Amino acid sequence: MQRWLRDLERVVSINSYTRNKGGVDRVGKQFQEWLEELGFKTECFSRELIGNHLLFKTTKRLGQKILLLGHLDTVFPPNTFEGFKRDDEWVYGAGVCDMKGGNIVALEALRLLHKELGEIYNIDFLLVSDEETGSDDSRSISLELAKEYDICFVFEAAGVDMNLVVGRKGIGTFTIEIEGKASHAGTSYTKGIDANLEGAYKLQALVALTNLEQGTTVNVGKIEGGIGANTISPSCRLLLELRYANTKEKERLLKELQEIVAKEFVEGTKSRLLGSIQRDVMEENSKQNSLIEFMERISGYTLPTEKRGGVSDANLIASAGTLTIDGFGPYGDGDHTIAERASIKSFNERIDLIYKTLLYHQKEGKIDG
Repeated sequence: MQRWLRDLERVVSINSYTRNKGGVDRVGKQFQEWLEELGFKTECFSRELIGNHLLFKTTKRLGQKILLLGHLDTVFPPNTFEGFKRDDEWVYGAGVCDMKGGNIVALEALRLLHKELGEIYNIDFLLVSDEETGSDDSRSISLELAKEYDICFVFEAAGVDMNLVVGRKGIGTFTIEIEGKASHAGTSYTKGIDANLEGAYKLQALVALTNLEQGTTVNVGKIEGGIGANTISPSCRLLLELRYANTKEKERLLKELQEIVAKEFVEGTKSRLLGSIQRDVMEENSKQNSLIEFMERISGYTLPTEKRGGVSDANLIASAGTLTIDGFGPYGDGDHTIAERASIKSFNERIDLIYKTLLYHQKEGKIDG
């Protein structure tokens, strides 16, 4: 069995559900042991209720600074989806593609680099512990660190054709709280102010913001309101998500969202907006394309690209202005389900790609487009 496959089995066999701090930290400690063997120094961002975030650092010299980025956490609580299996083509288990598998790709490439050169410099590796729940805690760390690097490679799963990811939609989550006035629906119908009715009007206005041609979606995923059938509803809450593929659409959505909240469809209601943009859009750009073309030349691989509706921490790093490319992990499917699997062949391809890219960087001090 190849070394990386044994190591993958070791970390996948540890439950690292985001809120399982003990399990997440055990996975982190394992990567710390492996990376310190290669000369990396560990900076730990200790946390009480979630796993610690870990930054593995190398010596800095003149030249481009590269950040490798992954996350330690997975989505299944203990005793739900655990264990590791494999056959001739696939490995199975929580995190084999999202994204313990990607972390192993980075680790094995760094091992090959260390074996070849004996020392690694200007390459750091950040592993956060809360990506699957929105990176609420690690966001500020990632955004601040991003300023120190020229390039970031993110090790989320590759696409079906081994695509790299050059674009991801931005996402915002918001709650609209509506205040009405309760009254008896039989004896005092006209004295009430119906918050649920206001919510229904607002829902229709919100969904109308969707523009599929622009890649924009607005989804009101949850509605709560009222007391009972015989009472005019005094309150209503709408929980909504918006996703957008470019900055212009983000600005439109935020403006019109504010207008919908401010408008009284039902006279006498009052509304307020809570929430924010969770991860801003990662837009494709010419620098990404030039770098990918350069990587194709030095590696011998054809590297197709794609844009995704889902988000990752690549959104955060890109929003800080760092040149960011995602999808350097293995190809897999079924992520976030008990059918999660990853292609063994794709691991070998991705390890070779990132090794050749980083080897060029180490020898030349930079990688160019």
